[in-house]
Amino acid sequence: MRNYPDQFKLYKINFGPQHPSAHGVLRLIIELDGEAIKRVDPHIGLLHRGTEKLLEYKTYLQGLPYFDRLDYVSMMCQEHTFISIIELIGKINIPLRAQYIRVLFLELTRILNHLMAITTHALDVGALTPFLWMFEEREKLMEFYERVSGARMHACYIRPGGVSMDLPSGFLEDLNTFLIQFVSRLDELEETLSLNRIWKQRLINIGILTKDVALTYGCSGVMLRSTGVQWDLRKQTPYEVYSNLNFYVPVGKYGDCYDRYILRVEEMRQSVSIIKQCIVNMPTGLIKTTDVHITSPLHFESKRTMQTVIDHFKLYCEGFTLPYANVYLGTETPKGEFGVFLVSNATSKPYRCKIRSPGYFHLQCLEPLSKDTFLADLVAIIGSIDIVFGEIDR
Repeated sequence: MRNYPDQFKLYKINFGPQHPSAHGVLRLIIELDGEAIKRVDPHIGLLHRGTEKLLEYKTYLQGLPYFDRLDYVSMMCQEHTFISIIELIGKINIPLRAQYIRVLFLELTRILNHLMAITTHALDVGALTPFLWMFEEREKLMEFYERVSGARMHACYIRPGGVSMDLPSGFLEDLNTFLIQFVSRLDELEETLSLNRIWKQRLINIGILTKDVALTYGCSGVMLRSTGVQWDLRKQTPYEVYSNLNFYVPVGKYGDCYDRYILRVEEMRQSVSIIKQCIVNMPTGLIKTTDVHITSPLHFESKRTMQTVIDHFKLYCEGFTLPYANVYLGTETPKGEFGVFLVSNATSKPYRCKIRSPGYFHLQCLEPLSKDTFLADLVAIIGSIDIVFGEIDR
């Protein structure tokens, strides 16, 4: 055979942004030695919409819809983070019923996210059936979104001081009926995948993430917990009513793709348990604060006067002001720690809003995760990371 110089042994290829397994507009420059990956260079920014800059020109309430459109699989979880930091700065009290409703929908959203993550991951590896089965369950869940907000995805449901509307009649009963049958659907999902020979061969010992690498790269959520680190902001820094609820945080052992799959399945089972507890313990009372500086008086005053109409109009046009503050707040979204750093300058618009998206940090791990694996393994690794480019490119 002819001997080639060393510089000709490696060659570069593009992976994405048009590739279905790139999960959006991900572009990777991959250096290959045959089919073995030696280096992966992620190129991001193809979906950039300038969200952080746009928020500086919107009132706090007008900025809320942008958070539904970041990670468009975890809609309410992200709007909850933004609203929570507003409430923290403004010292806004949230009624207990509103807190339970929020947690209920946060966990519904966690299930929505993990169903999408697992089934598209399986689709990338070559399993079509789980995708078709579980998307039927996602349709049912989106009906619950629609019943409280009128929208299937971009709900804008969580508002400063509570939620926009109360639960409609029969909602909790219908949700409980869904949960009973959903557990059986999860069992069917595991019967199809968990012990499947091909699925295990494609995932076990592939994309191994070590604890040190996870901490160095700022990983969180399932990515961090798959390495054995028991870190969940719902437990470490409880918010809303999570401290009143009984659930445990599953952790992995090996940090590979299969661990990340198993953790997402178990988290869905824990979410079902949390939602059932919310249904049983759901209190009566207000669903939003009565502070007229935050909530329109039309929402809680039975008598409509000209003054209440004026106050309503001014609140939604001019917005409310927050005091001077530089605050960071993170919550446990399905993909990991989603954080917002908000700088308020005593006006009705943010001076600066910096978003910490978990997927951005996880994407940087592709280099150590995929080194010396094969090109086909890269598809399985990307699917196990669970990335959505709305939040990464922002």
